[in-house]
Amino acid sequence: MYYAVVQQCVANLECVGRWLDKAEQFATDKKFDVAVLLNGRLSPDQKPFIYQVQSACDYVKGAAGWLSGQTPPRHPDTETTIAELRERIRKTVEFARSVPESQYAGAADRKMSFSWAPGKQLGGTDYLLQMTIPNVYFHLTTAYSVLRHNGIDIGKMDFLGTVNFVAV
Repeated sequence: MYYAVVQQCVANLECVGRWLDKAEQFATDKKFDVAVLLNGRLSPDQKPFIYQVQSACDYVKGAAGWLSGQTPPRHPDTETTIAELRERIRKTVEFARSVPESQYAGAADRKMSFSWAPGKQLGGTDYLLQMTIPNVYFHLTTAYSVLRHNGIDIGKMDFLGTVNFVAV
């Protein structure tokens, strides 16, 4: 279960690359700086698009690392361009895909601690179900919504990515 869920989160994170392609094209066609979109937000008190992508990456690499018994790589939140965001996504995907399924053995018994919850821990299953999945999809949905709100032509299939249909 752990491996499959992390790989699904990775697949959805990879979709952001296509969103970025469309954002770049939109900005070029409309003749404005794409940084406007990267710093876009739905509400004044909400974090911008860049932060949403950074956070989705953090939760994906965190799950791959902590649930497989490793310390995930650290990526400083310094991205300001599409190229830098693409590199952040690439490094996250590369790390998560490098963890073999066998390394998730014992994930349910692993304990995760958080700086913002001193003296408390989550077991592997609760970490996956209560932290990883909701946070990855929260941040990806928010990033997607920022682009949609600003007129980027992305739809549900851009969010879902490849769906492996079989013929009947």
